[in-house]
Amino acid sequence: MADARLAWVRASLALVSLAAGCDRVGTSPGLTVFNAAALGPPLKSALAAFAASHPTLTYAQENAPSLEVVRKMTELGHTPDVLAVADEILMSQFVVPAHASWYVRFGTNAMVLAFSDRAAFASEISTENWWRILLRPGVQVGRSDLRVDPSGYRADMVMQLAETFYGEPGLTDRLRASIPERNVRRAEADLGALLLTGELDYGWTYENLAVAHGLRYIRLPREIDLSAPEFADRYAAARIELPNPDGSRLLLRGAPIIFALTVPARAGRSETALRFVEFLLSVEGRDELRRSGFTPLPEPEFLGTPPEGLALSVRRASLVR
Repeated sequence: MADARLAWVRASLALVSLAAGCDRVGTSPGLTVFNAAALGPPLKSALAAFAASHPTLTYAQENAPSLEVVRKMTELGHTPDVLAVADEILMSQFVVPAHASWYVRFGTNAMVLAFSDRAAFASEISTENWWRILLRPGVQVGRSDLRVDPSGYRADMVMQLAETFYGEPGLTDRLRASIPERNVRRAEADLGALLLTGELDYGWTYENLAVAHGLRYIRLPREIDLSAPEFADRYAAARIELPNPDGSRLLLRGAPIIFALTVPARAGRSETALRFVEFLLSVEGRDELRRSGFTPLPEPEFLGTPPEGLALSVRRASLVR
């Protein structure tokens, strides 16, 4: 499993570009954060809250697909002070130990079906009938490109899990067929505007992005939305094959969504970065994440060798909570 996912990541790195969005506060940033696009809204709020108690702090935030922010550091040599990704395999396979000695698993998410008031049958869709609505004639459904974006292959895995959960043979293929190629976008963050304007009726995305874009969304059963570690065995029943550049195929299995972050070993402002991470994992910081629809793990989980003071401080904060 790990080898297959690693091979897919490496193949995807050959396909991605480096068009990152950037939020900058101050002309000469004192803290640089590279993060997955799905983490853009929650980390923006957290950075603003952290800066409020550090009046002289300036910062820059770059939002891009996880593969891109990792590649910018590992291949192009641009090292941020904080690196945060939507898939922890990027940390374990590409960042630690070559570029950092530790990382922390700090959050999860859920795959949801987002829509606006403009959507066809918006007044009818529910947790119980969502798949029937998507299969109605004329309904426009979108997702991200599963070849380069984890949200895309996660959407496909939800479809597979739904077939078993609802006891509907053939449902996976029918749901796949409901998404024509013209409705596929490179990243899930690109779907928001299309949903708001009504160009798409429904789109597969992360819960926190639906909240950030002001979209309505359907919460799916936890047995299929990839949010719950207790259903890891059930999620693993979903699988998808992705093409390799050499023509071979890669097999991936479903797993709970896990977000991770670190302070790279070569970070130029590591002390400030560690203070920000400590804040982010504190009660106040985790509340900021929740306000944007993001779901922190019940307790952050450190892997590798984190700074002793950071790990101890976070453990104490968890006890207070």
